[in-house]
Amino acid sequence: MRKILGETMSDVINSGATPAPDSANPASSDTQTSHGLSSSYVRYALWMLLIIYILNFLDRSIVSILAEEIRTELMLDDWQIGIMTGLAFALFYTILGIPIARLADRGDRVKIISISLAVWSGFTALCGLATNFVQMLLGRIGVGVGEAGCTPAAHSLISDYVPADRRARAIAFYGLGVPVGSLMGAVLGGVIADIWGWRTAFLVAGLPGVGLALIAWFTLKEPRRTLGFPVAPAGGHASAWSTLKTLLGSPAYVFVTLGAAAAAFVSYGQGAFTPAFFQRLHGMSPGEVGVWLGISSGVGGLIGTWLGGYFADKFGAKDPGAFLFVPAIGMAIASVSFTPGYLASSWQAALVLIWIPGVLNSLWYGPAFATVQRVVPPSQRAMAAAITLFVVNLVGLGLGPIFAGILSDTLRNMMFDGSGLGISQFAQACGKAAATTADAACVVARQEGLRWSLIVACHLGLISALMFWLGGRALRKPLLSTT
Repeated sequence: MRKILGETMSDVINSGATPAPDSANPASSDTQTSHGLSSSYVRYALWMLLIIYILNFLDRSIVSILAEEIRTELMLDDWQIGIMTGLAFALFYTILGIPIARLADRGDRVKIISISLAVWSGFTALCGLATNFVQMLLGRIGVGVGEAGCTPAAHSLISDYVPADRRARAIAFYGLGVPVGSLMGAVLGGVIADIWGWRTAFLVAGLPGVGLALIAWFTLKEPRRTLGFPVAPAGGHASAWSTLKTLLGSPAYVFVTLGAAAAAFVSYGQGAFTPAFFQRLHGMSPGEVGVWLGISSGVGGLIGTWLGGYFADKFGAKDPGAFLFVPAIGMAIASVSFTPGYLASSWQAALVLIWIPGVLNSLWYGPAFATVQRVVPPSQRAMAAAITLFVVNLVGLGLGPIFAGILSDTLRNMMFDGSGLGISQFAQACGKAAATTADAACVVARQEGLRWSLIVACHLGLISALMFWLGGRALRKPLLSTT
């Protein structure tokens, strides 16, 4: 992992530390970038943004490893877990992302990121105090409100820090926060839950972000504030509507957004319930799942995200279409390769068989978001990222987990009484307080409902593969030139 991070940073910085994006002259580690920042500072800034994004996903995803414990204590159904892990967060995250991005395109992006970090970290800690479903829902909404200000502003900053020819790798480096944060959330949440309980896990996950917010506030540089960049572009600030018109005028953008949304739908649905799958079907504790699944999926996502950015820049330099053909091929193979893992009889075999397509499922982040940054002028970058995140997260994060949860409950009921409408019967026979002789049937129904829900959901990745492929073909046409 350390080697991958180091090589990625070296690729980005050494190329970025040039007098101009198209210069071929090599640069030392202390040379100035085209925007007046030393390469050593750019390195620090990208690492800081990565760490912030790691906490972003740690706080976002930790609820998945704790979901089974929360469900048991608060007596919830899978559809409620789906809302708690996805829709409650995503609805406010996506809606607020656009007005906050509007501020990011004209104001101080460092302050926006710092305040957002403090807000979502505080609400993560408050989730540990929830005593019922409504309180947990409100806590997750608060996390979504805070995290809405992070990625659009960060993508815009990165696009100022790094020249266009290395932007896919720079954004992919930032995107490593997804697998690393998810890994840490799973391991940290699972181990702490085993020892001290799920409530303590939320507190430990949330509080460090408040301190990091202060460090970011005082050490990250906003080019508009310190380097004389104009706060307002010559043509004035772009509105959300004008940015949307620019984006919709690009077929490549439309296809890449649909592809990313479909990929997120699959990955968030799987991510919300795969920990519960290992607990229900293989009898593992939260700590065991957190360590084994967290490390395997985190390392797999790290490798996949890095490879996606690397190959997109490498092959895309000769063939623009290859920029998105890489994630298209990865999603196509992955979507039909998860099933053996979910059918495996041992947790060890399941872990290995799920890991392989998981790597391929992670190739899309860098190429997708770098494409978004290419099709708009610099004054619209944060807004473009926010609009993309609105679609991707509303569809993926908002609907993916609840779809998987509803499908799991429906299949559970079918396997319990032969009907997908038997919710009341299942609740009566299998509720926490019910003394019943059908306990074994309840357990099997919960297990198989979840198993087949995950199998069905993963095949929807074929839609993502098709969209990325069409986007790659559209990229072969001239794009708006932005640096």
